[in-house]
Amino acid sequence: MKKLSIGTIRKVIHGSLVKGNDNLMISSVVTQAKQVESSNTLLFLLNPRTFDWRFIKKYLPCAIVTDRPIGHCPFGNNCTIIKVNKIKESYYDFIDFYRNQFDIPVIAVTGTCGKTTTKDMTRHILKHFYKTEGTVKSTNGESKHLSYLMKLNDSVEAAVYETAVAAPGYIKKSSRYFKPQIGIITNIGIDHLDQCKTLEGYIKAKGEMVKAVGEKGTLILNADDDNIKKISLEDFKGKIIYYGVGENADYQASNIEFVPKGMSYILTVNNKRYKVFIPGYGVHQVYNSMAAIAAAYEVGISYRDSIKLLPSFKHLNSHFEVMKGLNQCQLIVDTWNINPTSLEASIKTMCEIAKNRKKIALVGSIDALGKNSRQLHQKVGDMICQYDLDVLITIGSQARYIALQCRRNGFKGKVYSFSSTEGVRRLLNQIVDKDTTLLTKCSMHDPAVINFVNNLKLKK
Repeated sequence: MKKLSIGTIRKVIHGSLVKGNDNLMISSVVTQAKQVESSNTLLFLLNPRTFDWRFIKKYLPCAIVTDRPIGHCPFGNNCTIIKVNKIKESYYDFIDFYRNQFDIPVIAVTGTCGKTTTKDMTRHILKHFYKTEGTVKSTNGESKHLSYLMKLNDSVEAAVYETAVAAPGYIKKSSRYFKPQIGIITNIGIDHLDQCKTLEGYIKAKGEMVKAVGEKGTLILNADDDNIKKISLEDFKGKIIYYGVGENADYQASNIEFVPKGMSYILTVNNKRYKVFIPGYGVHQVYNSMAAIAAAYEVGISYRDSIKLLPSFKHLNSHFEVMKGLNQCQLIVDTWNINPTSLEASIKTMCEIAKNRKKIALVGSIDALGKNSRQLHQKVGDMICQYDLDVLITIGSQARYIALQCRRNGFKGKVYSFSSTEGVRRLLNQIVDKDTTLLTKCSMHDPAVINFVNNLKLKK
């Protein structure tokens, strides 16, 4: 954090000094007392009911901003107290002020699938030219926005943030903190219908990115995604960049090939062609890399420089990791997240790299599909029937509807359905060998299946 004095902060939030010192320098800002971990911390007391003086006793001097009485302070002038009229308004006044201290390029990435990889690819490129901050892994919830913002200081030159959509308004809220000028939407499939209610509501929530980047901002969009095309851009006056495989794409991929340890393709942009290699399997990785190259170029990094750096990119664990597994099989661990879009991408990619091997997919239940979860799992079954799999194994109460639908549709392979992981290992021991490719796909929020999959990995 860029250090600020209490006197400066008070002017920004229109606060009055109840006790303490205007000269106290603040080096950390939090919104809960239990988050105080060092001296010179400023606490915006958004929820006074959770406040306890004991949380800050070890970290004096510190300061508190409040709009309500909080009782007698036992620490004298070691604890500065600022009174404001409305705590939330003052908090966001501070957020706005602090973000405006930094005139740096900020990129926001959203999408049903690929947003973490695209964010990380973009940051991987940028960090070789600029000191870059951003989202850690996929820890992108609203509770982390303040801590990410506070990592900005005068030495930071760029930032890349992942903006999730668990419910309407999420991107709008994150933009209050980060104020991105460049926004990427990777794709929009079916997800988070428990909060967004309908696919249309989910598309609208993703479309908040249009306003997030502002009137003079830049949008980088997947030209081949039908749901992205439903986002209204009529009032957007900024720059729009499309990437995809079609002729209408500004960044166009062709000659896409599966090669050892990754993907190869030809990128055509501004009437020039470039050979690109990216580690990690799947056509979706081609899309992720094009978005990253486009974002980096908007920040000032040449196509050639970005392409040169991509081969050294390292994917997060559990993002379509290929390794040796049970009975010397080819095990694919893709257990970071699951939704219908990412599941199809995984199955399609497995079929490409497995070729003549026995192909088995082990699939868990899909979260956050709302009241139509059963029907949507059945649609996933319809999708799976389009692929040449030898065995489908489902684990979980909702995933069983995938298995049932496959049976109804005359799935050519064998179908097994389990309510839990019990008995699955026994089955796999019987059907998996060195000529098998086993795809495991589930949610990171399903610890039982995650633990089961981890035990399928061949011990080194």
